[in-house]
Amino acid sequence: MPGRSPRPSSATAVFAYGAAAGLALDLLVGDPRRGHPVAAFGRAAAGVERALWHDHRGWGALHTAVCAGSTAALGALAARTVRNRPAASIALTAASVWAAVGGTTLGREARAIGGALAAGDLEVARERLPHLCGRDPHSLDGPAMARAVVESVAENTSDAVVGALFWGAVAGVPGLVAFRAVNTLDAMVGHKSPRHRRFGWASARLDDLAGWPGARLTAVAATLAGGDPRGAARAWRADAAKHPSPNAGPVEASFAGALGVRLGGTLSYAGRTEHRPVLNGRGRPVEVTDIDRAVRLSRRVTGLTLAACVGGRMIASALKRRNA
Repeated sequence: MPGRSPRPSSATAVFAYGAAAGLALDLLVGDPRRGHPVAAFGRAAAGVERALWHDHRGWGALHTAVCAGSTAALGALAARTVRNRPAASIALTAASVWAAVGGTTLGREARAIGGALAAGDLEVARERLPHLCGRDPHSLDGPAMARAVVESVAENTSDAVVGALFWGAVAGVPGLVAFRAVNTLDAMVGHKSPRHRRFGWASARLDDLAGWPGARLTAVAATLAGGDPRGAARAWRADAAKHPSPNAGPVEASFAGALGVRLGGTLSYAGRTEHRPVLNGRGRPVEVTDIDRAVRLSRRVTGLTLAACVGGRMIASALKRRNA
């Protein structure tokens, strides 16, 4: 009727309700200790790797195509099966969001390390740090571990939450599960170990491409949701390009500016030392209390991302109807 606001399309409503329900489920239960779908995918991908491994980029590209492509196809088949049943479509979207995101477990692990550091128990903190990131914990003192945790919270907010929601908004359930598959493959084979330097090249490059929009959306949300929007924007503009990762740079720089801390510097991965540029050089060194601040910022970023993705879908649907 004239004068009434158009109702969102059923697909937009399915995504909105399903994504909200999936995030609520993640908040309530987090990741299970056993039987997580991502763990099952990891075991399957490892089996494909054993069958296909050659020290060659082409074979690695085939591995990536088989693992990510089959996951996207299964997601598309599941979505097609329930497409005429709104309640089932919402449930499938919710389950996919819950499986793809990991914000609650991210915050839980970060706070557990922060609690150990606050208690002065460095050994417990070192024991838990590998649950969160790939740093060599034995080379880190307390402040360095606190910085590693804040950096990991920032980066994983993009990888484990925002990127998944973005691709879910763009491509529904297939986008959600395919993004998580690509991100998991990068974690498994995308690093520069002798075995995976060439074999994992395709997974690493595809992860860079898939993570590009989510990283920028994370940086925007962190800038808006943090305590110092000007500082976050300044750090993002000045320092993001200095980071060796095209996606971690904007995310970590914006988090650093929003929290008023310095990130970057010397770090160690499995005995390999890297000297990375400092992000937000005007900030102070990271303190243990900044871990909780980073987790709370991550949650605000998640809320803003959900709103942006639903709003984006509504605008796209309205434009599509107008041009029809």
